[in-house]
Amino acid sequence: MQPFARFERPKRVFSPITLRILAVNMLALGILVIGILYLGEYRRALILSEVSGLEIQGEMFAAALGEGASIKQRELNRNNQLVFSVARQMVARLVQKGTRARLFALDGSLMADSGELILRSADNPIHQNESLIEKGLRLAQEFSSRVIFGEQDLPLYIEPPMQSAKNFPEAGMALDGEYGGMIRETVDGGIMISVAVPVTREGNILGALMLSKGSEDIEAALFDVRLHIFKVFLLSFGVTILLSLYFAGTIARPLRKLSKAAHQLRTGMNQRDEIPDLSNRNDEIGDLSAALRQMTQALWQRMDAIESFAADVSHELKNPLTSLRSAVETVSHINNPDAQKRLMDIIQHDVSRLDRLISDISEASRVDAEMSRAKAEKLDLKAMLSTLVDIRQTQIETDKTTQTEPALVLKADTETSYIVEGMDGRLVQVFQNLIGNALTFSPAGGTITLGLQKNKDTIDIIVDDQGPGIPPGNEEKIFKRFYTERPDSDDFGNHSGLGLAISKQIVETHGGTIIAENRMEDGQIKGARFRVSLPAK
Repeated sequence: MQPFARFERPKRVFSPITLRILAVNMLALGILVIGILYLGEYRRALILSEVSGLEIQGEMFAAALGEGASIKQRELNRNNQLVFSVARQMVARLVQKGTRARLFALDGSLMADSGELILRSADNPIHQNESLIEKGLRLAQEFSSRVIFGEQDLPLYIEPPMQSAKNFPEAGMALDGEYGGMIRETVDGGIMISVAVPVTREGNILGALMLSKGSEDIEAALFDVRLHIFKVFLLSFGVTILLSLYFAGTIARPLRKLSKAAHQLRTGMNQRDEIPDLSNRNDEIGDLSAALRQMTQALWQRMDAIESFAADVSHELKNPLTSLRSAVETVSHINNPDAQKRLMDIIQHDVSRLDRLISDISEASRVDAEMSRAKAEKLDLKAMLSTLVDIRQTQIETDKTTQTEPALVLKADTETSYIVEGMDGRLVQVFQNLIGNALTFSPAGGTITLGLQKNKDTIDIIVDDQGPGIPPGNEEKIFKRFYTERPDSDDFGNHSGLGLAISKQIVETHGGTIIAENRMEDGQIKGARFRVSLPAK
């Protein structure tokens, strides 16, 4: 058997459980981050709202221009036309701050311009003076818009030196009587929204009015939303970290203590280190602590039992070995044939006794290992005991030497089911040991009674004999290893004293109990009684 490899995990600042809890909790915060990234949809909605507002504003301006800045040249039989000076004054007065209005004549030439918008150059971008937080939020939004959500690049807006309707497709559409709109990207990193509407009077197109507006208001609104979400994210992040560390501590720290105690228990030399008692937690870790403590206690008890068993075995083997050695040493010095025969009988008896001891010791040491691997099954105790009774009755009927020996009688309710879970062969071994023990002490022609009683949670198997009973005070002692208390008719050394000890070991492994007592009647001992209690299925 190879020894266990010594294994120690390296010390970590944070345990893997803590990191996993943090990772799981941070996933919830990812929703807020996605909210920041998904503001591209909100941005598009704001742009569409600006476009709609410019269209309404352009319709109103165009209607006013059509009525107030046009004349009809009846003498020349011409259609209505815009008056340059009046149109220019109206464009300058009607346009709102932050909006640029340009009026194009029918031939596409620029008639009026409310004034250039403040456009920064590429060397002086709109984001030049933004803070680190503003820059981070903007870059996150741009990344989400172009990489995650796949937004396409906008056409670049370049201010033409000589402006005409030909430079603006939307203005050309307005001169054709249709509404037009365009969204462009400026060299300073912003956007330019343009809407063109036709200027008409009495159904005649007089020109095209194009309104343009920058993205300052949109960017400001987006920044406010991002900033609020970012503040909520920071607060949630801090709370999540603290709560995760707290919950991880309540899980990882006690598990680390249990692991350390188990490691010390395994590697310690002659130390009975105890597992920390965390059963007051009333959770799975508390259950684990209780289970480990019980397992540790069972291991120590098993080790103590093995040590005690080894000492008992050594003691029991020394007696026949000592006798055997003395007989062997003596037989070579004696010439008397009768004395030599007696010594040879002693040698043969001691050898048989050693063989019996070794066989029973091997059986006792094998019980635990075998029962820990065996699979329990449902057993009918009434059928099992009935079979033992039938076997005994058959022996009495066929063997003349056993016809005077005690008979077996089974008493059980025929309507009751006596079902337990266990190992068939081992429980049969227990009842055979108890029956054999009763046969040894019962008088000839007597009766050994096997009884079955079903209680609420257990089933009792009772074995009564009519022998001399158990010496008072030895009711528990008889279950100890190598203890023998036999009648004078039995030859010395025919029993190893392990039968009842093995029986008790098997019964307790099945979760039951076995006790011995005397049957009393009128203050007198009428025989011995063994009671085996097994959990009912």
